[in-house]
Amino acid sequence: MAKKTTKPAIKEPQVNIEEAISRSETFFQNNKNTIFTVFSAIIVLIVGIMLYKSKVVAPRENRVAEYLFQGENYFINGEFELALEGDAYDFLGFIEIADNYSNTNAGNLAKAYAGISFAKLDSFDIAIKYLSKFKGKDQMVAPSVLGALADCYASTNQPIKAAETFKKAAKVANNNLLSPYFLFQAGLVYESMEKTKKAIDMFNRIKNEYPSSLQAADIEKYLIRLSNR
Repeated sequence: MAKKTTKPAIKEPQVNIEEAISRSETFFQNNKNTIFTVFSAIIVLIVGIMLYKSKVVAPRENRVAEYLFQGENYFINGEFELALEGDAYDFLGFIEIADNYSNTNAGNLAKAYAGISFAKLDSFDIAIKYLSKFKGKDQMVAPSVLGALADCYASTNQPIKAAETFKKAAKVANNNLLSPYFLFQAGLVYESMEKTKKAIDMFNRIKNEYPSSLQAADIEKYLIRLSNR
């Protein structure tokens, strides 16, 4: 009798977990435009400030910074091919800026722009190439680029790299806005791989380290579901 009464209690969470796995596996495809739009907005805002400062502090980078400013208009308007390849006028394109001026701040930032532009065009392998070359320590731009890179790994069936990169993004961000979001995504990826203990660890970190975050509001239901798995 004891076995019969416990079967329904076990079976229901299993159904929920299967739904969660399916949801996490398709998460990127259903939300990639929103994700990259958010990351892009953060990068455009912070990069604009950084480039303004670089023009004042480092005049030698003026020319490259001007190229990058020109490309931002194409980027913001969703003209990603032009943003990447350049136009018939003065704009070189993010690819050339990233490849030929990589030793400048603007060239480094062009890698982020190029990577996200390729991702928006569903060219994820090339996006990974550029995003992984970006170097930065800013608590908003750097983790946003890492988050975009993690999404690219997820979209190219590299879940382990995706989860690890989401965790790295959370660590670099170290704030209540981005860190819990990245930890939650890492948890979903681990759940999709049936790595239950690691998924629980990610969700517990949200609960304990970022209790006032948006993700923490309903994290308990994820923990309960996984604990019954």
